[in-house]
This record gives sequence, structure tokens and C-alpha cells, in this order.
Amino acid sequence: MNGFQSFQQIDVRVGRIVKVEDFPEARKPAYKLTVDLGPEIGMRRSSAQLVDQYSKEELEGKLVLCLVNVLPRQIGPFISEALTLGLPAGDGSCVLVVPDKDIPLGGKLY
Repeated sequence: MNGFQSFQQIDVRVGRIVKVEDFPEARKPAYKLTVDLGPEIGMRRSSAQLVDQYSKEELEGKLVLCLVNVLPRQIGPFISEALTLGLPAGDGSCVLVVPDKDIPLGGKLY
């Protein structure tokens, strides 16, 4: 499989964070997110270590990119069903990868 074929195997979609909850059971400070990924995929839950960069109020309603073709992952008592994508800031905290325009929910990265 060449590099482009490998890239085509990933499924990154645009979603909107519709609910943000504290996640005190996480080893590192994190939130529990509920993300609406559009009619094809629906709602998925994700744990994200965003506490250092974002308040719950800043996150609710925000568009994000999520890797959706991953197996669910148990994180303490929580099951994460998608990976919310981010990049490390200079201090190592997570900064979200977000579209710079309003994209329909479920839009696929290509």
C-alpha cells in the first residue's frame, strides 16, 4: 500500500461539539465531549485533554475535526468513540485542529 492509499484509509470528519462535561476520573485534566458528526455518522463521544486551552463554554458549539474510524477506547469509566484532533502548543497542551469556515457536519477530509 502506498502513502496515498494509506491516507485514504483514515476517515476524518467535521463535527460540532454539542456537550462538554468535566472528566475528573481522567489521569490528566480532560473533558468528555459529545460531538455531532452529521446524519451519516451521528453523535460520538470523545475524551480530550483541552482543559488548559479551552473552557467548557468556549468548546460548546465549536466545529472540530474527528477521526471516526477508530475502535472505541476505554478511558477510565468512559468510552471514547472518536479521536478529536489537536496539535501541541508550545507548552505541550492541546490546541484543536478546526476548519476556518463553516463546513456541513460530517464533511470528510480529503
